Amino acid sequence: MKSPHATDYVLGIAGAGAMGQGIAQVAAQGGMRVLLLDAREGAAEAAKATVAGHLRRLAEKGRISAADAEAAAARIEPVATAAALAPCDAVVEAVFEDLEVKRALFAELEAVVGPDCILASNTSSIPIALIARACQRRHRVAGLHFFNPVPLMKLVEVIRAAETGAEVVTALTALGQRMTRVPVVVKDSPGFLVNMGGRAFTTEGLRIAHEGVATPAQIDAIMRDCRGFRMGPFELMDLTGIDVNYPVSQIVWEGYQQDRRLATSANHKAMFDAGLLGRKTGAGWYRYAGAEQIDPPSPDHATDADPAATVSLAEPDEALAAFVESLGLRIAPDDGASPILAAPIGDDATHLALATGADFRRLVCLDLTGDTSRRVTIMTAPGAEPAARDALAAAIAATGRKVTAIQDSPGFVAQRIAAMIANLGCYMAEIGLATPADIETAMRLGLNYPLGPMGLADDLGHSTCLRILERLQAITGDDRYRPTLWLKRRALLGLPIDAGA
Repeated sequence: MKSPHATDYVLGIAGAGAMGQGIAQVAAQGGMRVLLLDAREGAAEAAKATVAGHLRRLAEKGRISAADAEAAAARIEPVATAAALAPCDAVVEAVFEDLEVKRALFAELEAVVGPDCILASNTSSIPIALIARACQRRHRVAGLHFFNPVPLMKLVEVIRAAETGAEVVTALTALGQRMTRVPVVVKDSPGFLVNMGGRAFTTEGLRIAHEGVATPAQIDAIMRDCRGFRMGPFELMDLTGIDVNYPVSQIVWEGYQQDRRLATSANHKAMFDAGLLGRKTGAGWYRYAGAEQIDPPSPDHATDADPAATVSLAEPDEALAAFVESLGLRIAPDDGASPILAAPIGDDATHLALATGADFRRLVCLDLTGDTSRRVTIMTAPGAEPAARDALAAAIAATGRKVTAIQDSPGFVAQRIAAMIANLGCYMAEIGLATPADIETAMRLGLNYPLGPMGLADDLGHSTCLRILERLQAITGDDRYRPTLWLKRRALLGLPIDAGA
């Protein structure tokens, strides 16, 4: 098997659509000869012209030299038949997601390439083992899953099927590196790593909205401002397309035997069935004119109430006391009229009122687990007096912060979503889907998360993360929130969250 670092390495690409073009570009820039095949007449030639245009624009922007752009374009050779891929040292399949089409192509490729040629699929959802069943030399079949747009997305998943040889995994890792991608090695499984790991962010956001706890706009704002995500889950679903993320959610959920931790919600299916797919249809969770939202609803709580001057605490809490003092408020014993504050971890206002004896009508809960410099989430129990909530909201707004007021929910919004992302990352480590380090890398690079799941667990504190999940499970009775043993054991033993088995 030839080293991917060899100067005469030849890479074949079957499929000249957007993904195939992106793979061809980074391979050519990596110095490889690229043979580009597409079943549609003239498609490979058109794809080369498109890639050459991208390379010239990079040169115009000063990111590469004009000479390098022309040299890279010259390394891409359109071919008309699978037989023309015979000289390849590896072939990456990038045709549409149809198992039988892929199997037929792999069987055709195996008949023409050499015995040491690697056959890799760029599939995002079909198990590699199912594709490999069409082949005689299954040890050389693997996945090499790039992300769109390939030239901008640095991550590539190297998918190791049950019969994939170790030398093939090593070679594909080196091949990804030569293309200047960051490879992570992943076990063959539904959704692989990124599509599996990305379920928690969107499905928990969907569940929170489905329960009427907060609106999509409120959830998105909280995750941007308090947790540092570039987009909230609903903005992200509209960007990728609900016709993409809903079916992927179903594939992953079914593939993991309908695990409650991976289930989506009825509101997700309703949008899919209605054809409200996001930006591409002009309407999804938001309305669009091109890429711009039209009249997006405000996530901010507006009030003309007078700011509170005095508050009491439902229970001793140093962090909450410091936050209250930073607002310029006085903390005093309960006077029977002023707001009563609490900053629960995992609890809702209802259960905290019962546990502390605080008057639920004046109890206002604050989430202090994330960044509160721009936005503060507050929460009240059913039957609470709006006056207490509004007086506190006015006091927070007076410091220049935004306020989002949500309905009662164990774990607020950010605690729930962050804990679920962390828990799912721990589950992926627990089942050996990838190493903790690769899980962290994949989630940051593949999904642009500010922190991967292990980083989120560390940021929350893994004991705090465990408590949030345990309280969610206890209050809701939903097995969706059961903590993984990976997280639970490390939290109980005080071990680092990324400590090995």
